[in-house]
Amino acid sequence: MIKVAYSDKYLYQLPEGHRFPISKYELVKDQLLYEGIIQNVQLFDPGKINKEILLAHSQDYYEKILNFRLTKSELRKLGVPLHQRSVGRALNSVAGTLKSANNALNDGLGINIGGGYHHAFYDHGEGFCIFNDLAVSARYLHQNHFADKILIIDLDVHQGNGTASILKNEPDIFTLSVHGKNNYPHKKEVSDLDVPVSDHINDKSYLSILGKVLSSVIGQFSPDFILYQSGVDVLESDKLGKLSLTIEGCLQRDKMVMELAKSLRVPLVITLGGGYSHKIKHIIKAHVNTIRIAIENLS
Repeated sequence: MIKVAYSDKYLYQLPEGHRFPISKYELVKDQLLYEGIIQNVQLFDPGKINKEILLAHSQDYYEKILNFRLTKSELRKLGVPLHQRSVGRALNSVAGTLKSANNALNDGLGINIGGGYHHAFYDHGEGFCIFNDLAVSARYLHQNHFADKILIIDLDVHQGNGTASILKNEPDIFTLSVHGKNNYPHKKEVSDLDVPVSDHINDKSYLSILGKVLSSVIGQFSPDFILYQSGVDVLESDKLGKLSLTIEGCLQRDKMVMELAKSLRVPLVITLGGGYSHKIKHIIKAHVNTIRIAIENLS
């Protein structure tokens, strides 16, 4: 039985007009249950993580977050308010990805209804991301000898700059980022492989590029574990994206990743990542598709 990390303990209201729809997590969970893709028994609350945060973040930054000591400038860069619930949510999200990684080792697939906070750096957060669950989980897997070669596939519309920076000196962790060339962040970091794509790219062109990229990566790096940041801000209706994928195109993108993991017979963890469409139904449908396709193909 595939387990799905989810908690509503730390959901909170954002200021009116805020661009990050935190309510999407509960809506995704509800839709998965409504469609019968998962059952309540599969949901688990991963709790909050503590010392493992230091696998990817400095002690000083960790303590600044726990004690709400960010400056106004740091808070602006972070983009979300800092309080008990937002910090709890961040710690819960990292725990969700890490525990999903443990589940994937046993079941072949781990799912976190959350996570994918790829803009968090070693010593600061930005772009709605406080802690980097991808970097923490990759280092956890590697340092505990649960995986020798870890591939992070980041298909969010925004480059995984924090992940790239934290893991830049890790030869056994490969960071792949396929992102909008002209999207945030303005200053890109250097992943093991960065693939910037043009504004308004359509399904056919995007999927063609992705297919070639995945083949190329596997030709040079043989992973025994995959972490997948499956942001749906690649959709044409997204407020913060500049690409033009349809919901069907996004689904086909996900299928390519699932089929890759299945062909390699390696565990896969899914994190949701971004999604900022003004059409909330599009966000939910695309995220639900990702999880449905994964369960159909890998469980």
